Amino acid sequence: MLLGVIADDFTGATDIANTLTKGLPGSCGLMTTLFLGVPSKSADPACQAGVVALKSRSIGAADSVRQSVDALRWLQAQGCRQIFFKYCSTFDSTPAGNIGPVADALSDALNVSGIVVCPAFPTAGRTLYNGNLFVDGVPLAESSMRAHPLTPMTDSNLCRWLGLQTEHPVGLVPWEIVRRGSGAIRNALDAAAARGERLIVVDAITDEDLVAIGRSCADAPLLTGGSGLALGLPDNILRWSDAVTDRRDFPLVSGPEAILAGSCSKATLAQIARHRISHPAVNVPVADVMTGKVDVERLAAFVRENSGRAPLIYSSSEPEQVVAAQTCYGTDAVAKSLDALFADLACRLVEGGLARLVVAGGETSGAVVSALHLDALRVGPEIAPGVPVVATHTGPTLALALKSGNFGGPDFFEQALRMMDVGPAVSLTSPGSMR
Repeated sequence: MLLGVIADDFTGATDIANTLTKGLPGSCGLMTTLFLGVPSKSADPACQAGVVALKSRSIGAADSVRQSVDALRWLQAQGCRQIFFKYCSTFDSTPAGNIGPVADALSDALNVSGIVVCPAFPTAGRTLYNGNLFVDGVPLAESSMRAHPLTPMTDSNLCRWLGLQTEHPVGLVPWEIVRRGSGAIRNALDAAAARGERLIVVDAITDEDLVAIGRSCADAPLLTGGSGLALGLPDNILRWSDAVTDRRDFPLVSGPEAILAGSCSKATLAQIARHRISHPAVNVPVADVMTGKVDVERLAAFVRENSGRAPLIYSSSEPEQVVAAQTCYGTDAVAKSLDALFADLACRLVEGGLARLVVAGGETSGAVVSALHLDALRVGPEIAPGVPVVATHTGPTLALALKSGNFGGPDFFEQALRMMDVGPAVSLTSPGSMR
């Protein structure tokens, strides 16, 4: 293994695994395996990039650091020459959050400084300019992320935000330097390190900027950012080995299906609204979950009764409703109860023969995958930017789509199920019923 990724949630892990597997247009990707948690055994020698998916984004900083360093040690033992700490393209971290502490711990362990911080993902509308993060042209703190139930982003300036999480000076490489190419970026990073700036926010407003940043860090032991920053890394690694990816053996999966949505993001709410028009759906009110009124077996029965019709179970609701529930029951209590509900439901469905599963929301995906005790997944074709199909390696094949709340278009749920069933050769927007 040459490249090791430590991802702070499961949907982010599938996002960057997708980026590494497909590579840039016209070039090779990497043989990538998605590991769910820190593995207890060595990786397959054929694996060139390993992505360790943690559920560490919203836990305490000390626990997040411990898990991340454990992942680092395992990746080092596999021979990785470069480590990538992956977090969300909307940063998703409170002032007391984990990105700064984890980045500091990894830099200490690797004895490096002048480390790139770049969550930009222009394909998904996330851009960085003068250290400020934008979502579809709107400053982050003015976007829907301001009302995120777990990690509200109330300042768009990542230099300031990150400065609350680390004791070290935070630097900036502005776009005026980035646009000059990889050599100028490398010189700016080296100069920042010489000034004692450990973490360096690097602007990016196009994919070409991200590729240039990646090339400037071809020999860097550590990078941090969103999956977009990984765009150019496969080409870097081609210098180290013969890297090829073959997805021809990725399975097509038919059979019973379900969609579980716990995200309250604007994109997921729109997807739910669209899906409910022509597919069966059940809303699970948070109050019912918190007061023990939800019968998980009845939800499972609903899914089974509607097999073939893309049934949806969702707890997602508008931001003001989320805030009301958190105020009444407590933010952590609500999150844990919803995670437990979806984890229990997913286990019952898979035990009953479910073959295709779409999960919306990073925390929800983490809870589901953890409960299913999956250890590694194959990475398949891309459904939407940042979201591939993944499938189990052993036992009855289970195909999954683990979607970050903000990703995908209005028809994502149906697109994902169709991609699992018939693959990328068929237009995802063509008419036809679900099988």
